[in-house]
Amino acid sequence: MGSDPEKLISKADKLTKLSFTRWSIDWKSATGLYEQAANGFRLSKSFEKAKEAFEKASKGQEMLSSPWDAAKHMESAATMAKELGNWKEVADFYRRASELYNECGRAQPASDALGKGARALEDGAPDVAVQLYTEACAILEEDGKEQMAFDLYRDAARVYLKLEKYEDAATILISLALAADKCSATHSQCKAYLSAIIVYLYAHDFKQAEKCYNDCCQVEVFLNSDQGRCAGKLLSAYADGDVEDIKQVSQSSTVSNLDHTIIKIARKLPTGDVSALKNEAMKDDEDPLDEDDLT
Repeated sequence: MGSDPEKLISKADKLTKLSFTRWSIDWKSATGLYEQAANGFRLSKSFEKAKEAFEKASKGQEMLSSPWDAAKHMESAATMAKELGNWKEVADFYRRASELYNECGRAQPASDALGKGARALEDGAPDVAVQLYTEACAILEEDGKEQMAFDLYRDAARVYLKLEKYEDAATILISLALAADKCSATHSQCKAYLSAIIVYLYAHDFKQAEKCYNDCCQVEVFLNSDQGRCAGKLLSAYADGDVEDIKQVSQSSTVSNLDHTIIKIARKLPTGDVSALKNEAMKDDEDPLDEDDLT
């Protein structure tokens, strides 16, 4: 039967091999047959065979100097790999699709492919997912499209928080703020800085939150923003060991305008004993003046 995917694959394979009777490879005919076979296998939910057929179709389009179509087939192969729960292949195929889109000089689809791969891997391989999100951001930044990367940075931060990798989550939020700065998106920049500070506080790392706040305050737009003032109030409440005040600031409209993931963790502040911070602050006040420290 002509539409039997097994027979289509067999026929296509013969067209891609040289023999005594075939002196040249017919990639055009073979690729068409691989594409038909891939779709047939996909319809019958033979995902392993569909995946292999899409790989072959992708290779065929490459041989026909059509990286765009090759990338599309590679994405389809990745979708089949996801159905099979083969996370390594999901990552490999989406990365390859991204490379092929890059060959076409198309940064946005190249980044999108990595973003799709990351979303597909969030549950099965979250550590790889954040790598793909980061790679997707890098492609857009290299192309001067920082604004298009904002959601990818947020997605990466969300996965890091799920993994309880708080320092990584805060670092990626700072990267988002820097990307926002490059395209003068000051509101997004200030929200990202405040989000990073909240992440450190959620991890009960007051020292790092304070350091992050001091660094962010070097940026004038943050210092004079609602987000900057909110961060200042939050840290003051922590330094005073005032649980009620911390909760009040965490419920403020400034925090409510942040991303859902950040709002969720802010509502749980404080996560540890803050009375120790107050005692520490009082102890610092009693310390003798260090004449060498002019800060």
